[in-house]
Amino acid sequence: MKESKLIEMQNKIESLSRIAQFVLNELDNTKTMAVGTYQVLKEMPGYSDAIKIVTEKAIPPETEKEKEEQQIVPAQ
Repeated sequence: MKESKLIEMQNKIESLSRIAQFVLNELDNTKTMAVGTYQVLKEMPGYSDAIKIVTEKAIPPETEKEKEEQQIVPAQ
């Protein structure tokens, strides 16, 4: 390969390395902000009630048939 092509490739690699480092730094900043926001939310009044509501919505209610099947399980 020509020397100019190798220099061009080296410059591109260095550029990509700087971009990757920037992205990693931004990801770390985002993580820090998310953790901080979560800590603030936990201190707000009504947090426990809100968690209960979200949990109830996330877990689908059992159908009557599923309830009946769970009650009919034979003893071993």
